[in-house]
Amino acid sequence: MKRSYKRDKENGLLNGTPAYVGVSIILVAVLIFSVLLTVTMGSVDISIKDVYEIIMYKVFNVGDYEVLSKGALHDIVWFIRLPRIILAVAVGIGLSVSGVVMQAIVRNPLADPYILGISSGASLGATLAIMLGVGTFFGSNYVGISGFIGAFTISILVLILANVNGRSNSTKLLLSGMALSSVCSAFSSFIIYFSDNREGMQNITYWLMGSLAGAKWESIRIILPIVILATLFFITQYRTLNLMLLGDEVAITLGTNLHRYRQLYLIVTSVVIGFIVYSSGMIGFVGLIIPHIARMIFGTDHKRIILLSALIGAIFLVWADVLSRVIVKGSELPIGILISMIGAPCFIYLMVSKSYGFGGNS
Repeated sequence: MKRSYKRDKENGLLNGTPAYVGVSIILVAVLIFSVLLTVTMGSVDISIKDVYEIIMYKVFNVGDYEVLSKGALHDIVWFIRLPRIILAVAVGIGLSVSGVVMQAIVRNPLADPYILGISSGASLGATLAIMLGVGTFFGSNYVGISGFIGAFTISILVLILANVNGRSNSTKLLLSGMALSSVCSAFSSFIIYFSDNREGMQNITYWLMGSLAGAKWESIRIILPIVILATLFFITQYRTLNLMLLGDEVAITLGTNLHRYRQLYLIVTSVVIGFIVYSSGMIGFVGLIIPHIARMIFGTDHKRIILLSALIGAIFLVWADVLSRVIVKGSELPIGILISMIGAPCFIYLMVSKSYGFGGNS
């Protein structure tokens, strides 16, 4: 088993530290280039010169105050385009890293950040907010906040249920998540069925499809640091995440009890996903597909694939958001639909690819 695991760690298209450093530098450069380019793209034509004059003024206070501090162009660049792009980076990193961690926690290559009932909890919270007005005292963002509360509450309940009659393991966590997910989905369907509110049903559907249209600097100042800190934390935990692929029995023989680590990681990922749900609704497939792409490049060693997944996820979501804004002229396609159209064929390819292995007991 040890030999098999070592082989899977190295079973990528590229191997070795120089290649890893080189790919990481290239991905950072591509991410920076993507952010700088996509801020100039949108349904409203604005010259590249105007875009960067506004950004330079806002960031470095360089330029003409009267021209650059107000007006329609200023609002489009600073309050619409740039926040969306930065939020796309944060959401892409958060979903991708959470996907890597969740797949290790439950030892399942089909796992995504929402697998342990988090999506159903968020959906129930949003349904209660939209259809019954629960949480309106939170203000204009009450739907997102209710979704965050629902997602985090279900995560805690999954931990509690998985620890009934003994310590939790990957199988008990998975089954607990499935059970609570079914309960939340049932309650959401019950509320929608008996509520005569067509506008509310449309709002729920749009929210479940995901969107970055509500990006605001106030929320980004909270979400981006949380996502970055969580990513740095998981990078330091690569040894434990590697052990999770081997299973509890092997980890115990190596002197590590995975129980408390599994619970800690689940809480951290739940916080990250909760804030992502709050800011952008439900965006699927990113946390499922991106970790597999990273593994195809550099194998299953978490020392490398966490950072690679973060960078690839950020780049992917930045461009997916741009496409969702420009692919249908005069309107915006929900980003969840676009990503599903891209992600599903990619996932099918990964499933039928014989040269790809998840690790551990592959």
